[in-house]
Amino acid sequence: MRKAVFPGSFDPITLGHYDIIERGLTLFDEVILAIGVNADKKYMFSLEQRKQFLIDTFKDEPRIKVMTYKGLTIDFCKEQESEFILRGLRNPGDFEFEKAIAHTNRKLSGIETVFLLTSSGKSYISSSIVRDVIRNGGDCSGLVPDVVEPCANEIWKEIQGKE
Repeated sequence: MRKAVFPGSFDPITLGHYDIIERGLTLFDEVILAIGVNADKKYMFSLEQRKQFLIDTFKDEPRIKVMTYKGLTIDFCKEQESEFILRGLRNPGDFEFEKAIAHTNRKLSGIETVFLLTSSGKSYISSSIVRDVIRNGGDCSGLVPDVVEPCANEIWKEIQGKE
C-alpha cells in the first residue's frame, strides 16, 4: 500500500489544502492528514477544532486518516510506515522553502517528498490569509470547506466582543 503523510497545522484547512489532498488520493492508496502539534505556536483554532474540520471535510473518504503528532515529520512517517510526504506548492517561494526540507528529510530518512502544484484557481489561498480575513470579518466561504465557516463566524463574534 502506498501511503503519504500530508503534514500541516491546518489552521484552518483551506480549499488549497483540499485540492492537494483530493489530487493526492489519485497517487496514493491512503493519505494521512497529520496535524503537527507545536506548543510554541499560537493557533486561531484549537487542535480539536482543526482535527474535526478535517474529519468532517473528508468523512466520506475512507482512504483518508486524520492524526496528530509531535516531533519530526519523518519520525511520524516511520511510525505510520509511510514512505512519502505530500506537499503542495503555490509559488516559487514555497518551492525554495519546501525543497530544503525535502532534501533534509530524504538525507535523514530516505523518505521522499512528492510535490503537487496547487490548481491555478486556488494558488493564492493560504491559511494566514484566511485567518486575516476571519479576524477582519470578511467572507471566507470561497476559501475554506463549508465545515469551517460556522467556527470562523464564532471567532469573528468573539473578536468583536473583545474590542
